[in-house]
Amino acid sequence: MSNGSFAFKQFTIKQDKCAMKVGTDAVLLGAWIYPNGSKKILDIGTGTGIIALMLAQKSKAEIIAIDIDKSSTEQAKTNVLESSFKNIQVLHVSLQDLANTSEERFNLIVTNPPYFIDSLKSSNGNRTIARHADLLPFEDLIAGVKKLLDEKGKFCLILPKNEAAIFREMAKQKGLYLSKLLRIRTRSDKDTEKRHIMQFEFKETEFSESTLVIESDRNMKYSDEYRELTKDYYLNF
Repeated sequence: MSNGSFAFKQFTIKQDKCAMKVGTDAVLLGAWIYPNGSKKILDIGTGTGIIALMLAQKSKAEIIAIDIDKSSTEQAKTNVLESSFKNIQVLHVSLQDLANTSEERFNLIVTNPPYFIDSLKSSNGNRTIARHADLLPFEDLIAGVKKLLDEKGKFCLILPKNEAAIFREMAKQKGLYLSKLLRIRTRSDKDTEKRHIMQFEFKETEFSESTLVIESDRNMKYSDEYRELTKDYYLNF
């Protein structure tokens, strides 16, 4: 993945202006989400616009992609304009401001959020904003989702395992219930779970969980399940 651009099957992501480059987390989340007839989708912290574009590839929904970082917003707008998808609107606004001013309700809300809570900050200011939860604490994320999510809507996000456990507990206390969980492991010979992809709803429903292994062995050979999940996007799958 170069700093300049990254080509997918149906669109290209330019990322030279973005602090956070295209990464596996965003691709996993975008590939895993099933829009399922959603009419309105909100992508929080869109960055390059990758998740919004991945969802546009499989949904006719009206997609609003927001980011607090102006450079990222400009980059996402460029990536959307240069794609064949016309159902994405990119806005330079924080989730907090959108929640306070918008009367819209979304059928699906997605985010690959900033998650570092107590760790050292990077000397790169924009990268710090993109990775640290200071400007979008979990409390604000949950409050914003509760305000903007349709009563039958779904909220999906990806977090590292430890932060995911903290988030789940906070969400449950605020009335958002985990309905689907995908545990991500890097390799089959390692037990460690790196990430959790989670789906929340307002009502407690039947819960389902599964595990995805990205690499099948030490030779960085991608697993069949990872290839299957991402085959509509990655050029080499």
